[in-house]
Amino acid sequence: MFLSISSFAQKSKRKVLEARRIQLQKDKVYINALLSNNKRKKKNLLNDVKDLNDKIKTRKKLINAITNEAKELGNEIYLNQLKINKNERELKALKKDYANMIYKSYKSKSQNSRIMFLLSSDNFFQAYKRFQYMKQYANYRKSQGENIQKKTLEIQQLNDTLKFKKEQKLTLLNSKKEEQIVIEKEKKDQVGLLAQVKKKEGKYKRQIQHFQKEERRIDAQINNIIKNAIAASNKKLGKKGSSSAEFTLTAEAKKLASKFVLNKGKLPWPVEKGYVSTYYGRQPHPIVKTATIQSNGVRITTTKGSKARAVFEGKVLAVQVMSGNKKAVLLQHGNYITVYKNLENVLVNPGDNVKTKQKLGTIFTDKITGKTILGFLLSKNTKTENPVNWIYRM
Repeated sequence: MFLSISSFAQKSKRKVLEARRIQLQKDKVYINALLSNNKRKKKNLLNDVKDLNDKIKTRKKLINAITNEAKELGNEIYLNQLKINKNERELKALKKDYANMIYKSYKSKSQNSRIMFLLSSDNFFQAYKRFQYMKQYANYRKSQGENIQKKTLEIQQLNDTLKFKKEQKLTLLNSKKEEQIVIEKEKKDQVGLLAQVKKKEGKYKRQIQHFQKEERRIDAQINNIIKNAIAASNKKLGKKGSSSAEFTLTAEAKKLASKFVLNKGKLPWPVEKGYVSTYYGRQPHPIVKTATIQSNGVRITTTKGSKARAVFEGKVLAVQVMSGNKKAVLLQHGNYITVYKNLENVLVNPGDNVKTKQKLGTIFTDKITGKTILGFLLSKNTKTENPVNWIYRM
């Protein structure tokens, strides 16, 4: 029973790991194709290193997933072998018991002996009991024979399963070896590119600082829009001190916010397909380690022509034009706000009610880098939160 429960738990865990590994394999293919197909007007060393880092990061995740799955498969193989050993011991005991029965049956197989056994009874009741005993003994012999056949078949099936699992593990280990060969080559390329970056670190650091300054300006602009919306909403509802940092919610808005919270970790991605290329929070720059970046949301790299889509039902709070004529859409979900930045054009208007996965606009593609990147922010009132904790794992 313990082996059965352990085996079921192992299989369930490996199914999860297998699904994760398959998804990462798809991600690897997608990211490699996406980064290879970017058409750039001119080479940019930082972009080249960033692309290579993203490839290596995805490949590392895949290798880790393969390692974990192979480990679980090894545990299954071990449990499978324990089952085989147990069944073989039981089969040996069954055969021994069956052999003893056959031997005893052979010694007293004479029909006359069985008849004499019945006729020598002291009374009818004893004769009946002896007859029942002989009948049960015959049935037991038949049952033991069937058990031997069943146990033999079980062992054969377990051996077949064991062989299949060993082949699966070997395939996984070979796949891991292939990924490791590629990643070693990519790491060598990475070292070469980083050496080039080091030579002009000051220049690239200034570029990063300029980008960060622009991001802070845009985020401050978005924050002001939310603050003004809170003040206007609270004033409309007649709340004193309408400059409060929190929305005063109607019963309907509270219900929407509750639904939004209940879906934490299960919200769809704001793009149909893509990968997170910059994560939330304060962090060292992935290439120029002396530079620090602050991200109030995530940046998701996707395919050219991709549309941003609502992660949940809500209302369009604002459509804001940013620098370079790029736009941002702010959606309100009770006292939660989701922001979709870096849009080339917009398909909704302020005040519109939108549904989950409704298209909001086309994401801008940089003509120099060839990158199509959506900036996605999520906040409760004016306080930002990590969007990765809210959307489901791709």
